[in-house]
Amino acid sequence: MDPTQLPALVAFASVARHGSFTRAAAEGGVSASALSQTIRALEAQLNVRLFNRTTRRVALTEAGGQFLERVRPALSMLEAAYESLDETRGEPTGTLRVNLPRIASDLLVMPHLAEFAQRYPRVVVELTLDDGLTDLIAEGFDAGIRLGERLARDMVAVPLSGPLRIAVAGSLAYFSRYPKPKTPDDLIRHDCLRYRFSTSRGIYRWEFAESGAGGGTSRRVFEVEPNGSFVTNDLRTMVTAAEQGVGLLHVIEDFIRPQLADGRLVRVLDDWALTFDGFSLYMPSRTQMPSKLRVFVDFLKEKVRLRRDPVHG
Repeated sequence: MDPTQLPALVAFASVARHGSFTRAAAEGGVSASALSQTIRALEAQLNVRLFNRTTRRVALTEAGGQFLERVRPALSMLEAAYESLDETRGEPTGTLRVNLPRIASDLLVMPHLAEFAQRYPRVVVELTLDDGLTDLIAEGFDAGIRLGERLARDMVAVPLSGPLRIAVAGSLAYFSRYPKPKTPDDLIRHDCLRYRFSTSRGIYRWEFAESGAGGGTSRRVFEVEPNGSFVTNDLRTMVTAAEQGVGLLHVIEDFIRPQLADGRLVRVLDDWALTFDGFSLYMPSRTQMPSKLRVFVDFLKEKVRLRRDPVHG
């Protein structure tokens, strides 16, 4: 290999990760035209087309995909080698790329981001909000946060929170027009706020646990297809709509705890509320975790523990 090709290989991996010359150029601090020329020069040296380009998208060719699979491990080793130099000085550094849904960002990360930045000023945190189950390695992420997902091969999980509970809630204005539902079957006569997944485009089906079984973990879980006049892919927008009396909301209890506490929203169907495993951070299994990721995991676990056990706060 010609050592002078290394910057071009880094540029190639960045374009593949972003699927865009513009976004990759912004990350690298160069112009899109300069980056495009770098990639064209690399393709000429390799005598193979790496990307198919159209006016709307950039995608790897079959040869480009195969080349990336071989190049990525070497680039990761080089990045880890540079980071290890900072580890010897006891200071985590580098860009930490995390893929997570908005609800995990709002509940686990954003309330503590300023403190993390103060503790670790040389770690750049890049959050990508995504409700799908992303291939971390293929997309260049260091870690992901999800709710009880089935992990892909070569992934390990670190629990970040205890069990979570679902809440169905509406405003007093809504209940002035509709009677409170007594069972999930009653929802057929209610206006339910519906959530559309950005990745799959499907509508989230509301989940419940069978009532009258003592609240144990063996309660039968079933789904209800919600009906309603409002659909969104954003939970904050959905909560605002519920506060305005547009419809009923089905969401993790912690996400609307302030609204429940001050009466903006009122819970219903509490006996049917589903409890499930909480958030986990998942990442590629490695013999040695990069320090930027290790301090991030330890920091989040600390914050979750303090929230659940205020005696330590």
